[in-house]
Amino acid sequence: MLNILVVCGAGLGSSFACQMSVEAVLQDLGVKASVDHSDISSAAGSRADIIISGKNFESQFMRYDLPMELIFLDRLVDKNEIKEKLVPVLEAIGKL
Repeated sequence: MLNILVVCGAGLGSSFACQMSVEAVLQDLGVKASVDHSDISSAAGSRADIIISGKNFESQFMRYDLPMELIFLDRLVDKNEIKEKLVPVLEAIGKL
């Protein structure tokens, strides 16, 4: 199953809100996935296929050589932006 991890600084409020938006977009697309949320320090050790985070954390992720796809959002709960950035990644990894 596809695993998606939504990440913010503390792993609480904004990542959870974004997780709900990601789940709604996936449902609209008919894509089955496990979606969870986490703080940024735990994300590097995760087994996620895709990590979604805010643009403000992009430089922190670039410190790691991560094997998963990374998506950075300007607006964490904007379903249109999530869909716009998630669809090409899903297509690239053969999940759409």
